This record gives sequence, C-alpha cells and structure tokens, in this order.
Amino acid sequence: MRYLVLLRADQPATPPPAELMEAIMALGMEATSAGALLDNAGLAPSASGARVELSKEGLSVTDGPFTEAKEMISYALYQVRSREEAVEWTSRFMRLHQDLWEGWQGEADVLRVFGPEDFAPPA
Repeated sequence: MRYLVLLRADQPATPPPAELMEAIMALGMEATSAGALLDNAGLAPSASGARVELSKEGLSVTDGPFTEAKEMISYALYQVRSREEAVEWTSRFMRLHQDLWEGWQGEADVLRVFGPEDFAPPA
C-alpha cells in the first residue's frame, strides 16, 4: 500500500538546525534502504503557488499565499504493508523535530493512495 504524508507547519523564522537536517537525511536513507520511502521533498511557500478551484460559479485560480494558518511544507510517499507502518515512519520523523528543533510545531496527515486494486473491475 502506498501512503502520502503531508507535513504542515508555521513557516519558520529560522532555517532548521543542521543536526536536524542530518538526522532527517539518515532517517530518509534508512526508510529508502528498507524499501519504504519512494519519494520526498520540501515544498516552496504557498506565496509562490496557486489554487485552482471548481465551483458552481466555474473555474477560478487564486495566487498564493493561502490563508491557512499552517503552510504545507513537505511530503513523503511510502510503500508499506500497513497504515501503522506509515504512521510509525511519520512519527519517527516528527520525533526528530521534537528532539532537535526546540519550539517547532507541526502536523502530518498520513493518507492512503488508491491504486487500481481499490476499484472494482469493469463489468
């Protein structure tokens, strides 16, 4: 099963500590070696993005920044055996922030990615 993890946090006033970045790289290498991590990257602030919305009034495009309190700052895509395994990798990532960046707060959504196996075959 594939899971997409979306990380949201306030845009930090300072860059992340070097020790945290080293720990994140080590965790990423471990997850990749285990065959769990398929892809990950940081995301630019929403100020450089756009939102495309479809409503009954039609299609609209809104330039960032968006009004959400927290910015989506990174993502990771995992191939794991269970939701619990995806949550464990995500929890380890979040604990690194807790341990190595005093005062940092954020949240991660762990979402299953549908595949062809999730849909009934055509009749």
